[in-house]
Amino acid sequence: MPEIITNRKPKPKYDIVLIGGGIMSVTLATLLHELEPELEIAIFERLGRFAKESSAAWNNAGTGHSAFCELNYTPEMKDGTIDISKAEKIVEQFEISKQFWAYLVDKKLIDQPQQFITSCAHMSLVFGENDANFLEKRHKKMTQSHLFSEMQFTRDHDKLREWIPLIMKGRNSSEILAATKMDLGTDVNFGTLTRKLGFHLLNASNVEIFLYHEVKDIDPKDDGGWELKIKDRLHSHKQDVAADFVFIGAGGYALPLLDSSDISESEGYGGFPVSGEWLVSHNEELIRQHKAKVYTLASVDAPPMSVPHLDLRIIDGKEALLFGPFAGFSTKFLKEGSYLDLPESVNFKNIRSLFGAWWHNLPLTTYLIQQVAMTKMQKMNHLREFVKDAKDEDWELKIAGQRVQIIKKDEAEGGKLEFGTEVVVNKKGTIASLLGASPGASTSVSAMLTVLEKCFPEKVKGEWASKIVEMIPTYGKRLSEHPELTLEIRNFTKEKLQLQY
Repeated sequence: MPEIITNRKPKPKYDIVLIGGGIMSVTLATLLHELEPELEIAIFERLGRFAKESSAAWNNAGTGHSAFCELNYTPEMKDGTIDISKAEKIVEQFEISKQFWAYLVDKKLIDQPQQFITSCAHMSLVFGENDANFLEKRHKKMTQSHLFSEMQFTRDHDKLREWIPLIMKGRNSSEILAATKMDLGTDVNFGTLTRKLGFHLLNASNVEIFLYHEVKDIDPKDDGGWELKIKDRLHSHKQDVAADFVFIGAGGYALPLLDSSDISESEGYGGFPVSGEWLVSHNEELIRQHKAKVYTLASVDAPPMSVPHLDLRIIDGKEALLFGPFAGFSTKFLKEGSYLDLPESVNFKNIRSLFGAWWHNLPLTTYLIQQVAMTKMQKMNHLREFVKDAKDEDWELKIAGQRVQIIKKDEAEGGKLEFGTEVVVNKKGTIASLLGASPGASTSVSAMLTVLEKCFPEKVKGEWASKIVEMIPTYGKRLSEHPELTLEIRNFTKEKLQLQY
């Protein structure tokens, strides 16, 4: 796919400015252009290509998060019951994403969906009697919902060898394992999807795209709008650009930019950067034996993004295996950021939150130190819990993306570490920012619809309403309450996105 090249200089004023060239900003720009094509919109990206940070293919797991395999979305309560409410919310959010992508393909706004989304079974795998009992209980609860009714469960070694031959190779017949499997799972290349949306905006809309342009500051204007200080990183040119509405979708840099706006809603927010590494194999013999994304339970005190999983990846038409992630630590807020990002983010408004979150998450700090100190040999030993005869020469280390976990004010603890994704909006609805890391890109369409609802409520309920339903047929409905609609929508997205489950 060729690079996006633009030579235009920014106008002094836009209706809407979007900061960042990742999946969130291009999704919001695409939605807005479909809803109101006359809007003057600009996207500013500090790097030379869209999707070079969190949206890049190797900077995330590529899992179309549907709560089919992620065990942290279905906690066991104190009374022994399994709570699937978050899982239902997650799967509904991904179904919204698939509907929007299917709409874009159907309208020929983007093409060749197999380049960014591919069918890939999602599995949960656990070891030992206690965890096997939990997984069976989880399966029983989840299959009561039509959203997960196709989920299979087994403890049988023969069936497991059929599902995951690479993992079962060399295992003792007395070992207790259990797994669930959902064939409706997907692998998603969010980098390719982001660039497809970017090319559509560049070639078939009046959205203006500026690469190598970094937003350095955001200041409120007397008229209720915003003034952004923009730096052209290629020519060291600086320019002020005004906008009526600003969206900050700049990944880890969203936090300092939000803070620069001085809105009261940003007070107390802090960020904790977490990096990671994958073990990756391109060995075709191994790949032939593993055709799923297999998640297990996280280690004690590990963040949700560190749940171990062995995945099939399909990137640019080539298959590979990925294992990890292994957590790391860097003071950068972006992979191509600055080591001063974390210290420069500390201020009087968030220092109490930062200290409180650190004090109440000391085990997490210990976990990260242990992970950072791991050698490749130690990481390979961890992999051998999944693949018994894994050989060093078949696997290489690959740096994953940089994430910034949200730290929020908390009256009791001073600060609290949040692992979700959150949309922050000012009272007037003229500036919005996306913070957080998980489940991230999979919920991009749902998250950007939330931005529209909070910032343009009258238009969402009025002149935009019918178009939103055209793009997202289930908009405003809970799929968990509509079995027939769920089947209809899944069949539609399967056909348009050329999925094979």
